[in-house]
Amino acid sequence: MKLGNKLFQARKKAGLSQETIAQKLEVSRQTISKWETDETVPDIYQTKALAELYHLSLDELVEFDIDLLEIKQAIKNSNKEKEANIDWTKAWGKKYPVLITYQQKINVNDYAIQIRKMLYQLQQEYHYNHLDSMLILKDILYHEWKQQK
Repeated sequence: MKLGNKLFQARKKAGLSQETIAQKLEVSRQTISKWETDETVPDIYQTKALAELYHLSLDELVEFDIDLLEIKQAIKNSNKEKEANIDWTKAWGKKYPVLITYQQKINVNDYAIQIRKMLYQLQQEYHYNHLDSMLILKDILYHEWKQQK
């Protein structure tokens, strides 16, 4: 994502208009627009002021990713009680419909047996608890998937 789009997303997330930002920075609204469309870039002092207005660190602003920010906030706001009440398959199934339909096509039990064996192996060999073992397998699967892309 280019800097302009990051500035736009951060401003929208903060709920501020271009006019408001322009007034606070004592620049024109067109200047803000040019920054957000990558026609020009703010100098370091303006970028620092933007970060403060958006309640972000300079690094967070430069690396701003609205999806990543929302994920971080969801993790921060989660707890065991909330998580127990969430149907993650249904929630993610809205974005990835295969999560709703795959159980009708494949023999889930065959895969579950293999996964249980791997969980048990991690618990026995490395003395991880059940949750840690599951998180490790999930992380390994994620890295394998990422390498295949």
